[in-house]
Amino acid sequence: MRLNPGQQHAVEFVTGPCLVLAGAGSGKTRVITNKIAHLIRGCGYQARHIAAVTFTNKAAREMKERVGQTLGRKEARGLMISTFHTLGLDIIKREYAALGMKSNFSLFDDTDQVALLKELTEGLIEDDKVLLQQLISTISNWKNDLKTPAQAAAGAKGERDRIFAHCYGLYDAHMKACNVLDFDDLILLPTLLLQRNDEVRERWQNKIRYLLVDEYQDTNTSQYELVKLLVGQRARFTVVGDDDQSIYSWRGARPQNLVLLSQDFPALQVIKLEQNYRSSGRILKAANILIANNPHVFEKRLFSELGYGAELKVLSANNEEHEAERVTGELIAHHFVNKTQYKDYAILYRGNHQSRVFEKFLMQNRIPYKISGGTSFFSRPEIKDLLAYLRVLTNPDDDSAFLRIVNTPKREIGPATLQKLGEWAMTRNKSLFTASFDMGLSQKLTGRGYDSLTRFTHWLGEIQRLAEREPVAAVRDLIHGIDYESWLYETSPSPKAAEMRMKNVNQLFSWMTEMLEGNELDEPMTLTQVVTRFTLRDMMERGESEEELDQVQLMTLHASKGLEFPYVYMVGMEEGFLPHQSSIDEDNIEEERRLAYVGDHSRAERAHLYIM
Repeated sequence: MRLNPGQQHAVEFVTGPCLVLAGAGSGKTRVITNKIAHLIRGCGYQARHIAAVTFTNKAAREMKERVGQTLGRKEARGLMISTFHTLGLDIIKREYAALGMKSNFSLFDDTDQVALLKELTEGLIEDDKVLLQQLISTISNWKNDLKTPAQAAAGAKGERDRIFAHCYGLYDAHMKACNVLDFDDLILLPTLLLQRNDEVRERWQNKIRYLLVDEYQDTNTSQYELVKLLVGQRARFTVVGDDDQSIYSWRGARPQNLVLLSQDFPALQVIKLEQNYRSSGRILKAANILIANNPHVFEKRLFSELGYGAELKVLSANNEEHEAERVTGELIAHHFVNKTQYKDYAILYRGNHQSRVFEKFLMQNRIPYKISGGTSFFSRPEIKDLLAYLRVLTNPDDDSAFLRIVNTPKREIGPATLQKLGEWAMTRNKSLFTASFDMGLSQKLTGRGYDSLTRFTHWLGEIQRLAEREPVAAVRDLIHGIDYESWLYETSPSPKAAEMRMKNVNQLFSWMTEMLEGNELDEPMTLTQVVTRFTLRDMMERGESEEELDQVQLMTLHASKGLEFPYVYMVGMEEGFLPHQSSIDEDNIEEERRLAYVGDHSRAERAHLYIM
């Protein structure tokens, strides 16, 4: 399939900053992959000097596959295609000394973060889950806005902000002491480093000589600043975005970053991709009419050559039950008459709570369905257990990981023993694992508890020393040494479940071995690098599922972004749901229109809209 004129222009323009305004279904991934090939084959760039960045691992994998098919392995060797956070992690791994860190840092996931902040804020915040989540969101927003604890404290307005800023300071100090990072640090730390260190900034600008960024409308303040620091005065970059698809302001995304580009880079070339290859003309007409009500800096109007298409159906229902009953009935009838697959259908809604009534009617009619937000491979308990062991091997200061493994499998190391160990470690400013080797600890603990603890930690210390010489052998000895397979058979609901869980463990070991040994495309990694990469994948891939079963898809409009289904039911299309009441109250109706616009573009052939 040949590129259309807009796509060809976007591929061939390489002499300055470029913004590709890519409407939904306009072939933007094709543009990015063809541009990478053009930079290497037509412009003399070496693959190792090109970086392409997107927001999800799934999108990064798809881009890697397409580039590999276009260029082949040899030409693509060294090309950096990753998420923003993986790029940030790579910078931290290479520049840890400049950041004042040790090389064996660990990553905290959201579970670790909640547990730590709950402990640190005892006495400052009452046992209030809502307030704790507000604190976590506030710290994340501060980091995304590049604010340190001192800056947060200086800008605090009111008692709550002052308490939150103080908690942020406690959290930051503990993270540094334990040599651990959270998800937001992966952008914050590289950005601050490149701002403050001329030598490091020049090194990375020389390393990344052309940068491509997908879904640019979803960038936040820190990500935009990181892009500017990486491209520097040379300004050789292409960003692809669509202000009409910006639906993540609640997590810090700033669609105005598209506008800032033209201010920060006056020579910016704006190229529009307006031909849609996904939807019929009728669907595009409805989407265009809807989004025309929003103000635009960059005007565009999508068109399609796929024909005008079937009628859109707008149906009313008396209440949620009636709506779910009608949707289920129409879906069954359409499936029967047209001999379609269930996976061709999607039911889209504004909020997760709206799925419950649809689940009820789908179950009653024995229709298979899947709710988006499936369990990531790396979120499975057996995988998190093994990764926790490896986190302690690579970073003995990781107390959160130590507490997960100390009784997995059971070792008769009770809560009283762990509490006393924690008190001992705290007074000596040591981690739990390191403190367990102290000679004086035997006077603090009971004989049985002390024996069980030291037997475990001394064995783990032996594995740790082996890992420094032979990491693959160390991981194999660890799995066998804890007799993890027997533990799975003891604790799983059935032998079949235990077998599947052990298969996951073996899969993890296989992937780990490949990464430690390297291949023709990727250099060998250290065990520390492998563990941090896996932990990041867990955080990035929650909600992603690789399985493609024949099931009706139930998902939020946010989750549907970038996906395509032949038949779509958009439900709850009434004031209070979509637009959501909170957006009405906050006068943020524009983002609600963009959300409906994204839903419109998820349908390829036929759509039903339900109102009550």
